Amino acid sequence: MPAIESKIDCRSDAFQRNRQRMLALVERLRALEARTRDESAKVKPLFEKRKQLLPRERIARLLDLGAPWLELCSMAGFCLDNPDPEKSIPGGGVIGGIGYVSGVRVVVVASDAGIDAGAIQHMGREKLLRLQELALTNKMPFVHLVESAGANLLKYRVEGFIHGGSIFYNLAKLSAAGVPVITVVHGSSTAGGAYMPGLSN
Repeated sequence: MPAIESKIDCRSDAFQRNRQRMLALVERLRALEARTRDESAKVKPLFEKRKQLLPRERIARLLDLGAPWLELCSMAGFCLDNPDPEKSIPGGGVIGGIGYVSGVRVVVVASDAGIDAGAIQHMGREKLLRLQELALTNKMPFVHLVESAGANLLKYRVEGFIHGGSIFYNLAKLSAAGVPVITVVHGSSTAGGAYMPGLSN
């Protein structure tokens, strides 16, 4: 098979302009991701008082030290929780990605209890469904770190309950397909937050 050779000139003015634009966008993305982390970390004194770890600390302790961690869907819900892009907190109240636990590649999802007590937001639900789909398609164990106030009823619409049921349906599908579903409850977990551990292996 012939080699595919790039005709891109990395020294051209056009390439350098495009590179600078892309770097600026990546910097903006990283700033938005940092905003979410900072917002969640504001509750650290309360968590320490309760002798709890923050959600990202829980993930860090779970994952193999030094192994890759690919966070996914970090921009979920951007400008849906708040239309002001300078105040919106992206992520949908859920942290999720692919990492390694004891050498096994797994999908890890954590309720971000530092944001709205881990209540499931509309886009957080969609993010969770996508991560479940990835686990099922790729036969990766699904590890869920739960501390959730259940669905955010202040912003929920009736239609949300229909789609919300898909979370539990997917947990049953994962288990039926032989994909391990592991849930660790880290604190108060009501309504949907209580159903997830009940449907785990």
